[in-house]
Amino acid sequence: MLGLRRKVRIETERMTLRPPAHADFQPWTMLRAESMAFLTPWEPTWSPDHLARKAFTNRVYWAQRALGSGSAVPLFLFRRSDDALLGAITLDNIRRGPSQSGTLGYWVGECHARRGYMREAIEAVVHYAFTQKDLSRIEAACLPENAASRGVLEKCGFKYEGVAQSYLQINGRWRNHVLYANLRRDRRGRTETGLA
Repeated sequence: MLGLRRKVRIETERMTLRPPAHADFQPWTMLRAESMAFLTPWEPTWSPDHLARKAFTNRVYWAQRALGSGSAVPLFLFRRSDDALLGAITLDNIRRGPSQSGTLGYWVGECHARRGYMREAIEAVVHYAFTQKDLSRIEAACLPENAASRGVLEKCGFKYEGVAQSYLQINGRWRNHVLYANLRRDRRGRTETGLA
C-alpha cells in the first residue's frame, strides 16, 4: 500500500504534481498565509488552527489514507525550475461502480495566479483520472462570480451543467455554485451557461 502512494506523481510541462509530505509544511503555510485575502472569498472558512503544524500533519495523513483507499488523489503543484510550491489540486470523492466519477478541487497561490499553472494541472489530472483511474466523469463546482475558476474549467474542456442551490458553505455562508463536468467520451457539444 505504501509503495502505491509513493508512485502517484504527475509530470507536466513545467510542474511536478505529487502528494503532500511533512517537509512541505513551511512552504505550504507561507503560501497560504500570503494568499489568505486572495483565497478566503472562494473557500470554506479556515479553522483557527488552519496554518498550524498539527493541522498540516493531519492533512498529510489524510492524503496518505485517501490515496491508499483510492477515495482521492490529493496533489501539490511544484514548479520544476525552482521547486516552488504553487498550489494544490485534489481529485476527491472518487466513486466506483456505475458512477466511475470524481470531484475536482484546486487552489493556487496569489503570486502564481494567471500564469497557466492551474490549467496545466487540471488538464494533467483529468488525463490521469481518465487513463490511470478509469473514471468517466470529473465534476467541479465554483461560485458563479469566480470568473477565473469558471474560465480555467471551460478552457480545460469542462462544460456547464447547472446551478446547485446552497451547495457549500463558503467564507461562512451557504452559497450557490455553478456545476461543471468533463466526460471521457463527451458527445454533448458546446453548452451555454446562460450566466454573465
